[in-house]
Amino acid sequence: MTGPGTGTRPIAVTMGDPHGIGPEITVRACADPRLPAPVLVIGDPGVLTRACRVTGVDLRVRPVRDAAGAGAGRTPGVLDVLPTGPELPEELALGTVAATAGAASYAYVQKGIALALDGQVRALTTAPINKEALRLAGIPHPGHTEILAELTGTRRYAMMMANDELRVVLVTVHQALREAIDALTVERELDIIRLAHQALAHRIPGGRPRIAVAGLNPHAGENGLFGREDLDVIAPAVRAARAEGIDASGPWPADTVFLRARKGEFDAVVAQYHDQGLIPVKYLGLEHGVNITLGLPFVRTSVDHGTAFDLAGTGTADHTSLLTALRHAAGLTPEK
Repeated sequence: MTGPGTGTRPIAVTMGDPHGIGPEITVRACADPRLPAPVLVIGDPGVLTRACRVTGVDLRVRPVRDAAGAGAGRTPGVLDVLPTGPELPEELALGTVAATAGAASYAYVQKGIALALDGQVRALTTAPINKEALRLAGIPHPGHTEILAELTGTRRYAMMMANDELRVVLVTVHQALREAIDALTVERELDIIRLAHQALAHRIPGGRPRIAVAGLNPHAGENGLFGREDLDVIAPAVRAARAEGIDASGPWPADTVFLRARKGEFDAVVAQYHDQGLIPVKYLGLEHGVNITLGLPFVRTSVDHGTAFDLAGTGTADHTSLLTALRHAAGLTPEK
């Protein structure tokens, strides 16, 4: 992979929860020769300087005022950082949940969204945040996806998890399983199928990606024997999508549809709830997974893992997922 170009806008990277591994994987990714584009980090310069020490990364942290002309990869050995958020203590309580860390990580995402909406950065890539820390800070959103939707005014959105073998789009995300089942409607199913189609149409030869829709119940309900959601909610949405010219099919039994997609029969799978869709993607390797938010007015990618508090401060966290997220962000936003 070629190195970052000098004539492109940077990709904004939010450094994530300062008590987690976000700062460490951020500096590792920015020092990696495979970095695909200039990167502007949004976060705390002091925390990132300590992350460089902990990881042994040889980068000089340089605070900047804005995105113009900034970006790791433009100047060898320099990491450009846009200072954002509340002032953090000199010594962080790494590996712990804290309101200050939640408030800081939220501020980084806010700034990244503002820069992306203003066109100052070409995409937004996010390091992991902690949901409990957000709650302690009084942030009502359970995760990145909901924050992005709220702050961009996006009503139609979805989470797609992807690696080199699978693409999975979720109908429901951060909800209790009982609530997720209650949230399934024909309209929501159809909307997610449409978003999956729109996201992949320009990347699939012929412009008609094959969208498989996973069933909710065992054996996709066995024709109503194991529940009627597959018959009454999912199947009508699939029929409506096909009537619109979308190559959708299902509901397929969830215990085999991901294997079929991995073998090349489908281009993406629509999964009904969080764990149904994320387990098969993550089983193939956390380091290769990427979270892509569909429906936003800009490209957003993210790592497919959490804050890993148990690794924070050890300097051993693997940055491959963040580097992969940056590669996807660059690929989805080509610039000269």
